[in-house]
Amino acid sequence: MSTPKTIQIFLPHGDPRGIRVSEITTRIVQVIEVPRSLLPDFFKMPESNQVAVYFLFGESVDGEEQKVYIGQTGDLRGRLAIHNREKDFWERALVLISKTNSLTQTHALFLEWHCLQASRKAGRYSDENGNNGSKPHTPTPMEADCLEIFETGQVLMSSLGFPIFNPVIVTPESGVEEEFYCKSSGSQGRGVYTPEGFVVRKGSIGRRENVPHIVGKAGERLRARLVDSCVMRPEGDTSLVFERDHLFRSPSMAALALMGRSANGWVEWKNKDGKTLDAIKRQSSN
Repeated sequence: MSTPKTIQIFLPHGDPRGIRVSEITTRIVQVIEVPRSLLPDFFKMPESNQVAVYFLFGESVDGEEQKVYIGQTGDLRGRLAIHNREKDFWERALVLISKTNSLTQTHALFLEWHCLQASRKAGRYSDENGNNGSKPHTPTPMEADCLEIFETGQVLMSSLGFPIFNPVIVTPESGVEEEFYCKSSGSQGRGVYTPEGFVVRKGSIGRRENVPHIVGKAGERLRARLVDSCVMRPEGDTSLVFERDHLFRSPSMAALALMGRSANGWVEWKNKDGKTLDAIKRQSSN
């Protein structure tokens, strides 16, 4: 169960768009957000000379796919400098360290592995790691420490605007989710409207073929990315099946992914009684 927490965010240079150092005031873990352009300033800070777990965040050209690379290192300055030269996609780094400089390489290896699994389970970001990683041998007491560190890091990263480990659907206090359905153009989709966008549920079935007017455009590229990243799996000659829950920024983008054509998602998505998402979520609030 969640409990109240006090989070402190320190701005070393006084700029809220610059480097931000976050911590829960009663714990020893810090997460530091570093814009790529300010890496030289971060390298001057003593916090850059520690064992750390780090996260590189970026997005696709059209902004529809969020990307992350997760790593660990005992040479943070050196590793980030290499990524600055060799990796193009990222714009911000988040660095998890201990205020008491007490993280060891074993802590970092376990946390890297655990964070990668948790990120993939949440399904919010496409990871750039390219492998599953392997769980290092970790004594039970140390593993317990690592899980506590992870929980703190999860809260801090979400507070900074990077909810990498949070599920895309959170069950409301009532325990009841209102599902919507898209059954046009050969699709059999179901999903949930959330404060962040629209989530298409695992098992939804979309049409494999794209209509001519989206071929060569952003809609076709979006669907191809979803297949390449294993969000959608081809089945037979006519269908695409969602392999996991996936968050879209809008109901219309979710409908396009299912139907292979441009669509007004506010009208295409309907509840079990046939009422549109627009009627329930927009018109009812006027």
